[in-house]
Amino acid sequence: MAEDFVVVGAGIIGVACALQLARQGRRVKVLDAQAPGRGASYGNAGHLATEQVFPIADLSILKRLPAMLTDPMGPLRLDWKYLPRALPWFVRLLLNLRATQYQRTVVGIRALNEGSLGAWQRLLASIHRSELLREEGSLLVYERADSRPALDALQQRMRQQNVAVDFWPAEAIRKAVPQLSEQVLGGLFFPATGHFVDPYHVLCELVEAAKASGVQFVTRQVRDARVDADGVVLTTDQGTLTARQVLIACGAHSARLTACLTGKKIPLDTERGYHLMLPHEHQRLPFAVTSLERKFIMTPMTGGLRLAGTVEFAGLERPANMARAWQLHRLSQGLFREELNVRDATPWMGFRPSLPDSLPVIDRVCDAKVLLAFGHQHLGLTQAAVTAERIGQLACAGVGQTDVPAPGPYRLDRF
Repeated sequence: MAEDFVVVGAGIIGVACALQLARQGRRVKVLDAQAPGRGASYGNAGHLATEQVFPIADLSILKRLPAMLTDPMGPLRLDWKYLPRALPWFVRLLLNLRATQYQRTVVGIRALNEGSLGAWQRLLASIHRSELLREEGSLLVYERADSRPALDALQQRMRQQNVAVDFWPAEAIRKAVPQLSEQVLGGLFFPATGHFVDPYHVLCELVEAAKASGVQFVTRQVRDARVDADGVVLTTDQGTLTARQVLIACGAHSARLTACLTGKKIPLDTERGYHLMLPHEHQRLPFAVTSLERKFIMTPMTGGLRLAGTVEFAGLERPANMARAWQLHRLSQGLFREELNVRDATPWMGFRPSLPDSLPVIDRVCDAKVLLAFGHQHLGLTQAAVTAERIGQLACAGVGQTDVPAPGPYRLDRF
């Protein structure tokens, strides 16, 4: 007997989509090789980054390439052993930085981000856990006088994209965030952003709500997939199952299954992101703070202070370089009046799924038998709730119907 709807992937995107589909009356089963939320969703920065409407890179990446290859602790790192595999992806990234393509990306990111806060408000309110999101804004600070022109230019660009942003002088920052050092000269405050007090706990609450709505979570690794007349056949490490519809939402692991089902080779790579969790830091910051020069973010959570950031391109197979996580502590030195307490700190690394145009795939293909939701790069948490609403719209029309929202810039066939 065929399953009704199978979601492959139990990260924040897959779980949010599963809950949305179940509430629309679908019988949903979620498959993942590990427990829900143990991938990238476990250790993200926790920042609701609605202000981040620009692609993950600009043309300055060409000047930074030598440092990317030679500095293992740099904020943007490309493992030289991975360069041959990464080179085609980087070429496509550069091509997408041309004016027309760049603007298309900005429009696409902004459209999702503008709906993200409201979508999260609706989703958390529906499970009676609105307190898990703190809507108190976020701050980008600078420390060097020669950084001010870049900050002003960024503020202007963001205002042109209708991003709510205010300049805060040093006095305003010291009043709002007294723990920061005198080195901070000012910054940009983003009032329409927020942070999650524990991203993994948010996911666990969504899992429980999904289970209450009838969603089944099964630990299985999907090894192969194909479309047939009745739906989609999935081959797993525990046998084969058939589903009328399938959603591929397994993040950085989505390319292979998408190719099996659609025949398309997707240029999906992974930004390896690191964090360092400081369990004894609870009163340092009222909201997320990012450093312009140091290029990392600090987010207050119930479990302590999370230092996160840096991007490493080294693929899915190479072991984590946890020295990069500890580098985040060194980056924090000098930002506070008193140094952070790193006792019992824990490092972590996860895979962010990234496409060279910085846009996700949110689409339905194969006569609506296959739905896709992956490639959200470092905005997976931010865009999870609004993506779930879009997938719900794409799925509700059913197989064979065409009266559904157009996927627009998130369509699969852009590749």
